[in-house]
Amino acid sequence: MNNEQMTNNYLLYLLQLASPALPVGAYSYSEGLEILVEKGVIDKSTQLKAWIDQELRYGAIRLEAAMMVRAYQSMQAEDLEALKYWNAWASAAKETSELRSQSWQMGNSLIRLLVELEPELQSVAGIVGTPCNYAIAFGIAAAYWQINLMAALLGYFHSWASNLINTGVKLIPLGQTAGQQLLLELAPQLSLASQDALSLEDNEQLHSCTWGLTLSSMAHETQYTRLFRS
Repeated sequence: MNNEQMTNNYLLYLLQLASPALPVGAYSYSEGLEILVEKGVIDKSTQLKAWIDQELRYGAIRLEAAMMVRAYQSMQAEDLEALKYWNAWASAAKETSELRSQSWQMGNSLIRLLVELEPELQSVAGIVGTPCNYAIAFGIAAAYWQINLMAALLGYFHSWASNLINTGVKLIPLGQTAGQQLLLELAPQLSLASQDALSLEDNEQLHSCTWGLTLSSMAHETQYTRLFRS
């Protein structure tokens, strides 16, 4: 297989992995955005953009991406004990039960799908165990399908941002064109976040500033009426 064919293959795998059609239930979560819209904290596209940009720079999604990188690298090194370790670390890093439940539900859905598509991954899934965090399952898939790591990071961040923007389109509401414009404007930040995730060291840089996300996630649990699970 030549280099062009390999590039085409990993691009197709990445499109499938980052697709909104992937049956993991990402569309059912607002990550606290629903309560922020109800309270009037976010009621227009510029505020939504600021929220997403803040999360990319300082928020929990940075740690999620870092866990995806470590799952990818553990798979490449065939270090399944490291894979198990980082899955446990990812669970412990969640600041609310809602965010943890989201990661577990999406991760369990993805790892089950991967085993059905690629039965050879059954042993890997068995070592990681249940629950499996979404970032870990994503990293396993990206490494197994030999997707370029930077491309996988871009796909991971793009999928996350697309979901939040689609949530904003429904809740604020925003027009579809405004949503697409916002996604386009966020492209530089998604690229910078991907580069940042590659540079994070294990001991000193695996941290985030997520108090806004944490408080909104906790408040969403008791929101009187809501469209999203959490």
